[in-house]
Amino acid sequence: MARKMKFYTDKAAVTGGPYSQAIIHNGIIYVSGQGAMDPATNEISLGSIEHETRLAMENLRIILEEAGSSLDKILTITAYLLDMQDYAGFNAVYKSCFKGDLPARTCIRAAELPFDTRVEVTATAYID
Repeated sequence: MARKMKFYTDKAAVTGGPYSQAIIHNGIIYVSGQGAMDPATNEISLGSIEHETRLAMENLRIILEEAGSSLDKILTITAYLLDMQDYAGFNAVYKSCFKGDLPARTCIRAAELPFDTRVEVTATAYID
């Protein structure tokens, strides 16, 4: 029987919360929510939706690549936006992160996000 395995890399930002950065099970990686934390400094970096989306997607990319996956191997992604007025700005950065087919996605408005950020993304991807 396959067991779940926690995954962690210190190359991506870490909040220190009571959860795993990611879980790997049967060749699938489930990544916890990523937000506007600078992976170089591990500090929140608030700004425009474009800025915060770049940071969230960069943290997601780092985790996936360190685990042997990539953004192009994402099956599903869930995006939480603080304000749906940011939808176009989010999409502009989001689309630029992918080379091939886009993953299935859900995008919803959140009443509030941790650390007063504007966006958080979580994803499920496969590992070859």
